[in-house]
Amino acid sequence: MALTEDGSASRPPPAAPVSTRATGLTVAPLIETARLRLRSYHAGDLDDLAAMRADPVVMRYVGGKTMTRLDSWSRLLRCAGTWPLLGFGFWAVEERATGRYAGEVSFFDALRDLAPRIDVPEAGWLFATWAHGRGYATEAVSAMLAWSDAQPRMGETVCIVDTANVASQRVALKCGYVEQRRFDYEGDATILYRRCAGANGASPGSFSSPGTPTSTR
Repeated sequence: MALTEDGSASRPPPAAPVSTRATGLTVAPLIETARLRLRSYHAGDLDDLAAMRADPVVMRYVGGKTMTRLDSWSRLLRCAGTWPLLGFGFWAVEERATGRYAGEVSFFDALRDLAPRIDVPEAGWLFATWAHGRGYATEAVSAMLAWSDAQPRMGETVCIVDTANVASQRVALKCGYVEQRRFDYEGDATILYRRCAGANGASPGSFSSPGTPTSTR
């Protein structure tokens, strides 16, 4: 443990976010599949996002706690703000046929207190109850991964799934993730999956860039 000049123990510096794999994009690119549209979040998504995150069925394996509307507003700001900071982030997912909000998929860096530390982008997905059982999660995550595979600086990704969340385990395996280890995270038995870029399970949709990247990292 390092000491400061006055002899007191100094705290270790916080872990730096994963930024070496940033794409340079500042907003989410539009991705379309046969049934779904992955797009940037906007302020008008608050009602749908708040309803989804207030549903105990949806939140069962995401900390087990529902969110207030104010919590969801903070979450929405985070969803929009990740892209300009890291070059990757969150997509809102909607049904193409109806425009109905179905959920979200994402790449993010949660700076989790784990050893060894997660040092690559983490993939995540969350869908409203009405969208469960339709294959939407696999379709959206596969399209997101196909986009990631086309980015030369994204590389490997990981995801962590509760051992009781069998549905998400199936999604991870279908999308090319391979189990790496099991551990306890915040009191829950958890599986860490890792996927190499270009692994089986990515199904390309049509990509539409929002514009020329403002920077590269």
